Amino acid sequence: MEANLFNAFTVLIVLTALFSILNKKVIKLPSTIGVMLIALVVSLVMIVLSKIYPATVQPVCKAVEELDFPELLMEVMLSFLIFAGAFHTNTRLLTREGRAVLIFATLGVLISTFVVGGLTYLILPFIGLKISFVHCLLFGALISPTDPIAVLAILKASHVPKSLETDIAGESLLNDGVAVVVFITILNIAEKGIGQVAPTDVMILFVKEAIGGGIWGFVLGWIGFQLMKIAQDDKIDVLITLAMVMGGYLSSEMMHISGPLAVVMAGLVMSAKVQNNALGQEVTKHVNIFWENVDEVLNAVLFLLIGAEIINVFREVNSSYIIAGILAIAIVLIARAVSVALPLPLTSLRKHSPSKSMAILIWGGLRGGISVALALSLKDAMSKDLIVTMTYIVVVFSIIVQGLTIGKLVQRLKL
Repeated sequence: MEANLFNAFTVLIVLTALFSILNKKVIKLPSTIGVMLIALVVSLVMIVLSKIYPATVQPVCKAVEELDFPELLMEVMLSFLIFAGAFHTNTRLLTREGRAVLIFATLGVLISTFVVGGLTYLILPFIGLKISFVHCLLFGALISPTDPIAVLAILKASHVPKSLETDIAGESLLNDGVAVVVFITILNIAEKGIGQVAPTDVMILFVKEAIGGGIWGFVLGWIGFQLMKIAQDDKIDVLITLAMVMGGYLSSEMMHISGPLAVVMAGLVMSAKVQNNALGQEVTKHVNIFWENVDEVLNAVLFLLIGAEIINVFREVNSSYIIAGILAIAIVLIARAVSVALPLPLTSLRKHSPSKSMAILIWGGLRGGISVALALSLKDAMSKDLIVTMTYIVVVFSIIVQGLTIGKLVQRLKL
C-alpha cells in the first residue's frame, strides 16, 4: 500500500471517529447524517478560508482533490457495503415482495432515466445552460438508482412498515446493477455516437452484465455457505465471507459482469441460509456482529467522504450550475413519482393504501455516494462540471432533508 493511500485512510478513520463522537454527544442525529453534516460544515469553512488564507488550508484541499472518490467507493468500499446490506435483509419478506422489488429495480430505473433526462434537456436552456440530450440521459442514469447505502442506513431509524422497508431496501440493492448497465450503455453512445451502438449491443450488454452477475452471485453464495458448513468455526466463517465478497467482486470484473449484482445475490443467498439457522446460533451471531460493525464503520466513512467532496464541487462553481442543481431536486422527485406510479399497479402494493405507499416510496428513494462516484467518473467533455454539481446538490438534499423527514412522514401517514 502506498504511503499516500495509507495516510488518506488514516485521516479518514480519525476524522470519522471524532465526528461520530461529536454527533453522538452534541448533535444527536442519525449517525450517517450527523457525520456528513459535520463534514459539510468543515468543508464549507475550508472553502471560505481558502479564499481568505489560501496557504493555510491548501494541504487539506489538495489531499481531498487527490482522493479518487469513484475508485475508493466503486472498487474498495461498495462490495462490503452492499454485501452487508444484503446479508441483513429479511429474505422471507423479500421473497414475498419480490415482484414489486424487481419491477421497481428495472422498469422504475428505465422510466426515471428518461424522465430525468427529458426534463433536464427541456428546462436547463431556460437558465442559459446548453447540454446535449445524451448528456442529460447520462445524468438521468446516474441519479435514478436509489442508493442502498444511504437507504439502508437511514431506514433503520425511520420505523417504516416492514413490507415497505423491504421494497425500498430490496429495490436499492438490485437497481444499482441495472443502473450501472444503463449508465455504461449511454456512456458508450456518448463516446461513439448514437448510430454506432445497435439495440442488439444493448441487449447483449444487459444480459451479460445483469443476468450474468446474478447467476455468478448465486453460485458464490452457495459455495460460501458450503465452505462455512465444513468449517463450523466463527473466525474461519468470517474469513470465508470476506473472501466471497472480495473474490466475487474481483472475479466479476474479470468476467465483465456486474460486480454489485453478484455481491448482492451472494449476500441474499447467505442471508437466507443464516436466517434458517443452518450454521448454528453461535456462528451466526459472530458473523452477524462482524458485518454489522463493517457496515457501521464504512457507512460513517462514506458519508464523511460525501461531506468532504464539497471542497471539490464548490470551490469554483458557476452560479447557474447551483440553480440547475436546485431545479434538479424537483426534476428527480418528479421522475421518482412517475417511476413509482406507473409500475405500482403491477405490484401487490396497489391493494394496501397505494397513495400512502407511493408517498413513502417517493420520499424514501434516497440518492447517495454511488451517484456522486458515477458523476465524477465522467470525462470533462461530457458536461462533467455541471452534472457533478447537480448530482451533489440532489444527493445532499436527499440524504439530509428526505433522510431526516422520512420517519415523520411515516408518523403523519399513520402507517
